[in-house]
Amino acid sequence: MATTNDAPPNSSASGTPIPSTMCAWQFSSTRGGIEKNLHLNDAAPVPAHDAKALGSDKVLVKVLAAGINPVDCKIAELPVVGRLLYRRDATPGSDFAGVVARSTAKATSTPGGRGGEEEGAFSEGQLVFGRLNQPVKHGTLEEYIVVPRAQLVRVPEGVDPVNAAGVGVAGLTAYQCIQPFVQPGRADRVFINGGSGGTGVWGIQIAKALGCHVTTSCSGANAELCKNLGADEVIDYRSTNVVEALKKAVSCLSPDSGPGSSSQGGAKFDLVVDNVGSPAELYWQGHHYMSDRARYVQIGVEPGTKSILDLVMKLAWPGFLGGGKRKFEMLLVKDNTQQMAQIADWMRQGKVKTVFHDGSPLPIEDGARAFAILKTHRAKGKLVVKMNRD
Repeated sequence: MATTNDAPPNSSASGTPIPSTMCAWQFSSTRGGIEKNLHLNDAAPVPAHDAKALGSDKVLVKVLAAGINPVDCKIAELPVVGRLLYRRDATPGSDFAGVVARSTAKATSTPGGRGGEEEGAFSEGQLVFGRLNQPVKHGTLEEYIVVPRAQLVRVPEGVDPVNAAGVGVAGLTAYQCIQPFVQPGRADRVFINGGSGGTGVWGIQIAKALGCHVTTSCSGANAELCKNLGADEVIDYRSTNVVEALKKAVSCLSPDSGPGSSSQGGAKFDLVVDNVGSPAELYWQGHHYMSDRARYVQIGVEPGTKSILDLVMKLAWPGFLGGGKRKFEMLLVKDNTQQMAQIADWMRQGKVKTVFHDGSPLPIEDGARAFAILKTHRAKGKLVVKMNRD
């Protein structure tokens, strides 16, 4: 009887055929934008997945759905660098959910693992999700990918894997921007700048799952979306000066108001998560509306020299010399499967969900269109592409 390690390279351990070719969105140039260069190749070769290729630390995953993020095009479109990192027939995409198609990995017991389960034992047919670190030649907008098992998380029972495909970069980024800086049960006040984008919709839900009071900014057209996700207050950045609105919100604070008081809306903010990078004065005026212990965590940076210089000043200009008066951090997301598993468990409990752009995932034929939508900066929620034609 064949074992996982001696299965033929064109089949799974149980003999389920693995095709030699697959559908994959590919590009060989980004001139004019990646969205204008992507093409759907129906006969792309499946990545090598024999025992030598997978080793003891990788699995072959049949992708059911893939999520896309700004990083998927920003790195590829970098002048010179992008051409060096991504050669011909590269596939974009970082987030995914799918089914383990082949694995040579053996179970290893990890002290403190979630629920006492053996970790790394990903069996054929198991639903998994995760994210790939960029740059990679084989991104997630293809039917089969090879994934390090350290970047895989099991999809909990009852969670649609297509929904799990929307966690990846945005969900993990939002978690790492919020969870380390708040205390469950303290009703910390969080302001999320840009609440309707891919990271923002996760941020609102994660902050609420952690018991926070959430204020966010978005356009008036997206206010209802943010409220439905749990935002307590919404500021329309198109009709209102966001900084002045935040100052006004705390100016009526009574000395004894606290998390349980009716005047909670006037309390200073304990955390600011900036998904946008503008307006610049949001940070420089932070001491007017942020508590002394508050953190300002920035994710997004608008393109342009002015924005880059502003970021450098935030990082390097000390407060005692006239710089910002609140602690500033620029977040670089790090792999953490336990944190992704926590998000997945919240999904199982119904506390958080993937918010799809326009209410549903896109079909495989719309892979290039997904990037075109992403680059408008007007996507409402997460862009997820289903990677089958069923």
